[in-house]
Amino acid sequence: MAAGGTTRAPHQRGDQPPLSREQIVAEAVRLLDEEGFDALSMRKLGARLGAGATSLYTHVANKDELLELVVDQVIGEIPVPEPDARRWRAVMHEQAAGVRATMLAHPWITVVLSNAALVYLGPNMMRLTDSMIAILEVADFSAEVVDIAADAIFQFIVGSCANEAAMLMTIARSGLSAEQWVTQVLTASEAAARPYPRLHQRYATRLAQSGTATTAQMLEKFTLELDLILDGIGARRG
Repeated sequence: MAAGGTTRAPHQRGDQPPLSREQIVAEAVRLLDEEGFDALSMRKLGARLGAGATSLYTHVANKDELLELVVDQVIGEIPVPEPDARRWRAVMHEQAAGVRATMLAHPWITVVLSNAALVYLGPNMMRLTDSMIAILEVADFSAEVVDIAADAIFQFIVGSCANEAAMLMTIARSGLSAEQWVTQVLTASEAAARPYPRLHQRYATRLAQSGTATTAQMLEKFTLELDLILDGIGARRG
């Protein structure tokens, strides 16, 4: 008999198996994917798991630690390519595309990355960072350039994905189609930019081209912007 006259193990209910950290993290990812960053709370997560919020603290110290764990779990989905000195740009494009695809599949992650410093110390995040360093290192860049370039590329990816994810979520909330929403925004932007000739020309041209923003067009824009960054990095090679 256990202390207190019961045969049950402490802190466990007879009709419910004990929680694990893996279960908590997996359910937190599902909650974030379904309802977004603002919906996550320890109480709500505990309810989804059929447990009280206090029972979660047996496995995670607080919400900040939970966010570090869920980010690293998602980053673990990203494949890392084999470095190749002759194809370093193509390999970096492959790596960047993998990061982008994962971040857009879990749009809340860009919010966490901008607010939680320790997420960069997770094993999967460090694996990704190490991969980006390796891609540049084997291509004969100096250690100084490798460090700055890897950081610049990753920050570009996060910023680009944050903007795209925010746009997609805004479109979803608007009740409009993507084409309708973009046309509406460009029409307002074109009118507001009339005192600024260069900016106005840009918006007018995009509006005349129908203003659509398809997934393919967003990927093309991302690819061209990354190419500009790689052009600058490539000038420092050797």
